[in-house]
Amino acid sequence: MNELHTYMQECAAEAARIARGVKADQLGDVTPCAEYDVRALVNHWVLYTSYGLECRAQRRPIPEDLTERDFAGEEGWAEGYAAQLDRAVAAWSDPAVWEGEIDLGFATRPAREIAQMIIKEVAVHGWDVAKATGQEFHVSGAVGEMLLKVVDEHAEMYRQYDGFADPVPLESGTAFERALALSGRDPRWTP
Repeated sequence: MNELHTYMQECAAEAARIARGVKADQLGDVTPCAEYDVRALVNHWVLYTSYGLECRAQRRPIPEDLTERDFAGEEGWAEGYAAQLDRAVAAWSDPAVWEGEIDLGFATRPAREIAQMIIKEVAVHGWDVAKATGQEFHVSGAVGEMLLKVVDEHAEMYRQYDGFADPVPLESGTAFERALALSGRDPRWTP
């Protein structure tokens, strides 16, 4: 086990808190991700950061039926997301899960790298949801530094697949704010 599991727990707890703060009348609102409204972003966030996180630990693909599910349209979706995040984080509590590689179907990567990338998704999309719904996503300085490193290492790959926009100029800021800017998000964004 390693510090990444602690970072995963921290980001999952913050994501659950943000999810609980999303109001039903905000689901049609704009987000920092221009192609997503809050509903679409929440559905993406829930799928890949909770179910995806657990499936990757278990070395199995995300079930196809989940990709079309409207999580945000379900009663109690935020509590369901929090419970699924707990299961996902628990799946990564076994030190053996961090060993070897994980087959993504289109590429194989070390388990540690996959965990870092999903933690990044939890935090970055958590920030997106938070900003779109009038909340603030908080991470510790250590998590911010890890996120900045992950974004820096993978930014070009994400840009190839339109996962990140061009970097946003940022003269100063926390490590998390610099990670957001490097991922093409403006830390000063407001709806």
